[in-house]
Amino acid sequence: MEFRLLQYFLAIAREETILKAAESLNVTQPTLSRQMKELEDHLQKQLFIRGNRKITLTEEGILLRQRAEEIVSLVEKTESEIMLFDETLSGEVCIGSGETLGIEIICKAIQRVQEDYPRIQFHLFSGNEQDVTDRLEKGLIDFGLIIEPANIYKYNHLSLPYQDLWGIYINKEHPLALKESITPQDLIDVPLLCSSQELKYKQIENWANPYFSKYHIIATYNLIYNASILTKECNGAVISLKNLINTSGESSLCFRPLDPQITSSLAFIWKKYRVLSKPAQYFLKVLEEETKKAHKCSQINKNMIK
Repeated sequence: MEFRLLQYFLAIAREETILKAAESLNVTQPTLSRQMKELEDHLQKQLFIRGNRKITLTEEGILLRQRAEEIVSLVEKTESEIMLFDETLSGEVCIGSGETLGIEIICKAIQRVQEDYPRIQFHLFSGNEQDVTDRLEKGLIDFGLIIEPANIYKYNHLSLPYQDLWGIYINKEHPLALKESITPQDLIDVPLLCSSQELKYKQIENWANPYFSKYHIIATYNLIYNASILTKECNGAVISLKNLINTSGESSLCFRPLDPQITSSLAFIWKKYRVLSKPAQYFLKVLEEETKKAHKCSQINKNMIK
């Protein structure tokens, strides 16, 4: 049984139609149908139940899917391990990311990879969840770093040991700047700029209820720099994450956290069933090591506090 046929079979099991599977594999529909018919003939078992709208697996097909996933995973792991002996590893790794200070752990991993393999080049793209996942789906980037809540169910993901704190950026002369934290009532009638991703998942709306209907949202944004310029002009407030805008020294802006507090986790994602390039595999291995190290340090600090 050819490894390629197992990959074809898994694509059909995943997409549930021959047409979509063929498109994802860049093969023709008749070719894929013929290959699966040959696979069924070889095993002398029916693997698919072909319905009008979608294909489902028989009991034999379900068993083959489980074994095929194990085989594909083992092959990819073996390739990754062998790759580590390649002293001339080179290539490109493309990463899309939302704006967050949590990018620091990504930078640590990049630095380690550069020390081991200086011929690996990294390309960074900034955007919100929609921007990043669109590029990931099109194969324009290898990985994405997104701020939760977000739809990560369809991706492989690694939870990073960092929590972003939500609050508002306002002019230092604004009356709200006198407060240590911001309650839902405080933002009534204040010109607000909100992240389009945040509005999509209603995190601030849930925090602000029952006052959210009284909020005056004048604009949405996907990256915060332009929003920070606008808030200076309209004397409003940008609802965003801490540490994304400089508020020190001569900056005219300050940050105040929300009360009750809201935090967001970070997810590092990549497409399922896609074989990563050798440089991307090595970078992911290093990032996993950095993540485990950071989680361990965090747990030690918590135990010391107790």
